[in-house]
Amino acid sequence: MTPKLGMAPVRREQIVRATIRCLARDGYAGLTMKRVAVEAGVSQGILHYYFRDKRAILAAAAERVTADLDRRVAVEARGARDARGRLRALVRACVETAIRRRDFWTVFIEFWGEVLHDRRLGGVNRRAYTRARRLIGAAVARGVASGEFRPVDVAEAAIVVLALLDGVSLQLTFDRGLMAPVRAVRLAEAALFRYLAAGGPT
Repeated sequence: MTPKLGMAPVRREQIVRATIRCLARDGYAGLTMKRVAVEAGVSQGILHYYFRDKRAILAAAAERVTADLDRRVAVEARGARDARGRLRALVRACVETAIRRRDFWTVFIEFWGEVLHDRRLGGVNRRAYTRARRLIGAAVARGVASGEFRPVDVAEAAIVVLALLDGVSLQLTFDRGLMAPVRAVRLAEAALFRYLAAGGPT
């Protein structure tokens, strides 16, 4: 069944958003093509036109929530004039996403459960993390060049920063009352900038 002309992007987005809701509610174990079709309000024929199986839909959902986080970071970073400002924007976006958009980490937790068993999903995950480290590394390199941060191996620093953000975000996702968002942001920023500060660990 072929969708109407011009409807393909809209329909695909509709299906991906429905998949995210299903994953947040039922997990990957409870995800079926039939449930996604019902949630999206489309026939199973339309669903299979866009996605051949559950793992293809899971990959699309992971890519969508990653793009959503990228947009949130871009909004937070508007007006940031230096490397510190850019990394602060990243911290705020990650904390806000963990607390107010729990579906982001729900999708990734389900996604990671399948990554080790599927080469295609593993590729999606590697690309997402490679891109994240590259963006973080660019901010760190800018800070090193301007003297805001100590000289570091940019690639290694990006790994450390991403580990910090993932760790804090996952804890906030699993334990909703762990701490207030403002406190979480302050603690993450303190750890991040202490690590990057002149005279910090080598």
